[in-house]
Amino acid sequence: MDEVLLRSLTPSVLAILVRRGADFAAAEDAVQEALVEAVRVWPAEPPRDPKGWLVTVAWRKFLDATRAESARRRREDLVYEEPARGPAPAVDDTLQLYFLCAHPSLTPSSAVALTLRAVGGLTTRQIAQAYLVPEATMAQRISRAKRTVSGVRFDQPGDVATVLRVLYLVFNEGYSGDVDLAAEAIRLTRQLAATIDHPEVAGLLALMLLHHARRAARTAPDGSLVPLAEQDRGRWDTEAIAEGVEILQAVLARDRLGEFQAQAAIAALHADAPTAEETDWVQIVEWYDELARLTDSPVVRLNRAVAVGEADGPRAGLAALAALDDALPRHTAVAAYLHERDGDLATAARLYAEAARKAPNLAERDHLTRQAARLNARRSR
Repeated sequence: MDEVLLRSLTPSVLAILVRRGADFAAAEDAVQEALVEAVRVWPAEPPRDPKGWLVTVAWRKFLDATRAESARRRREDLVYEEPARGPAPAVDDTLQLYFLCAHPSLTPSSAVALTLRAVGGLTTRQIAQAYLVPEATMAQRISRAKRTVSGVRFDQPGDVATVLRVLYLVFNEGYSGDVDLAAEAIRLTRQLAATIDHPEVAGLLALMLLHHARRAARTAPDGSLVPLAEQDRGRWDTEAIAEGVEILQAVLARDRLGEFQAQAAIAALHADAPTAEETDWVQIVEWYDELARLTDSPVVRLNRAVAVGEADGPRAGLAALAALDDALPRHTAVAAYLHERDGDLATAARLYAEAARKAPNLAERDHLTRQAARLNARRSR
């Protein structure tokens, strides 16, 4: 395999797709998938026209992704901006597609990635960010998953845990990312809760409702992010909070704790506090300890460091943060916040600026840049 040749052809193939009408991000995604396919195919069947081969395969990948996106948007058009409460409506085929993509022949991680790409409509880059892996690694994982299921019959649905993981990631991307998928994720989770009796399905639905309840307060009129502590709690959806808490209390009483129930408990404690100052951070730390025990997730431990900083003081939070890999997404932003709480404005301003350069989206980048500017202005007075 001539990797130098592949790298040299990439810009021209990308330019051809853009000239044909593909937007740049979608073209990049398609070219990346074509390169992965070339790595797999060329050693045994080298093409006579490498550039033509890459253009043909990349354009086909682009068209496949466009059709999948159009289908997803048609399904999303059925959803109201705010998810309906109460009993779930009649089940459509979307949830069935989630189960079929979670095929037993795939590992759970591959099944999640494939479903997010094929049904959820997320790009390879968005999925890679959710998994904390390089985009090229995720492109290879998705391509392998497609090859694995290409010759199998989709008559064996996957397990509930994998489908829940997909729904959770789709909701997170819709809640904090570039594509509005949160309402669709809630709709599908409602359907799932209406069809099976599973504690973690209920836990996930409660978690989604409690987070979605804060949606209206998360951004200012100019589109900038509003941190949780500064949100107008009068704009929170009290009906969604009440429903989420009711679902959570019922499922916790069954004493079959899972990670989504633990996350929902943390969200409920935030929702229960009349003001940011009255938040029960000690209990939140305890729930993060439970969540860390269940998942051993570095992201959970990062969020726990913030909670420790609130419960026991910023230096305790910084000590918890020091035990974590500083390459973690948002690690620098958390360090900036804790240093500001500790009174070290110079370090905090520098870290906010550094975190802004690493931010995964424009809204977060603007927020962190404003934080750095605010502290620099305070220091110059």
